[in-house]
Amino acid sequence: MNNILCTNCKNPYPDEGAPYRCPICGGVFDFIEEFPYQAEMLSNAPGIWRYQSNFGLPSTMHHISLEEGNTPLVWVESGDARYGKRIACKCEFMEPSGSFKDRGSALIVSFLISRGMNTALEDSSGNAGSSFAAYAARAGLRSKIFIPETTSGPKRSQIEAYGAEIVSVPGARSKATEALINVLESLQENNTPSVSYASHAYLPFNLPGYATVSYELVEQLGEAPGTVIAPVGQGGLILGIGRGFSAMKAAGQISKIPQLIGVQAEACAPLWAVSNRGAAGLAWVTEGETLAEGIRVRIPIRGDEVLKTVENSGGKFITVTESEIAMGQTWLAKNGLFVEPTSAVVWGAWSKLIEHLPEPIVAVLTGSGLKTNRNPIA
Repeated sequence: MNNILCTNCKNPYPDEGAPYRCPICGGVFDFIEEFPYQAEMLSNAPGIWRYQSNFGLPSTMHHISLEEGNTPLVWVESGDARYGKRIACKCEFMEPSGSFKDRGSALIVSFLISRGMNTALEDSSGNAGSSFAAYAARAGLRSKIFIPETTSGPKRSQIEAYGAEIVSVPGARSKATEALINVLESLQENNTPSVSYASHAYLPFNLPGYATVSYELVEQLGEAPGTVIAPVGQGGLILGIGRGFSAMKAAGQISKIPQLIGVQAEACAPLWAVSNRGAAGLAWVTEGETLAEGIRVRIPIRGDEVLKTVENSGGKFITVTESEIAMGQTWLAKNGLFVEPTSAVVWGAWSKLIEHLPEPIVAVLTGSGLKTNRNPIA
């Protein structure tokens, strides 16, 4: 796979196995070129697989699919009559497992099956775990999901329903990753070759799946958005979206790349801190408690790339408070859009920035309200 290299030592992704990082230097793998976009190569396959020619992955790779993609675009009033602007909500909470992660899980699981894996480990605050468990079940792949013990009950129940084994880890979100790495290293020492770490943070294979959000938005709007607002934890979604728009611009399908607005919870906002204070800003960033559990990530694996993608778009990072997250979930629910708190961070962002955002404005609603115990009206 010569189009995917280690970002550190520049060695290509191996032709066998499914390592989550470079086996030579421990670096992170990524695509070395912009995603292709060939409108004439789009197929009649359902959902994201319509864009398979643009994935940059082997065309022979078997499709593991639940017909993810093609989510609705629902318009709402911004809530501030002074500016007369409306927001197009991309309803990713209507994906098969209830979150945008399905676009990435479909590709990651398809890749793992193509490499002969029969067991996979994943760590997650909830959505990535439930999504991966769904696609693993679809593929007949055994899965073990490491989650923080604070993961919301509905997400935990969903993972269990798909037949995945759960490992509940005390402490912050990062502790689940640490626990998984310890287990993985033990398995590797015992030479267990068909077990992989299906990391949605380390592996790059989910990024072309997230890029399909961009392709769909241009088709649904009939033009490129002026602004796209999305929650940011690891940042894979906004990175994939940015790369999708960049591919379409390079192909002459759109004339501009939208401003990307990345939203983080004030309690855990490393990308906002670096963007506004430089590298020194990380010194005071904590992995604080937040209603937006899905973006509680203190050290994003692809942080530099995410920062560059947002800044090159002319966009920015913004933080929201816990009260703004709660108000956003309530406001969206009262407009018929029942999302989890992590998704609701977009409301606080557009409420603060609406006067200055180029139109059309799109907010990505990433996860279903059915995944949380919180009653938005309480």
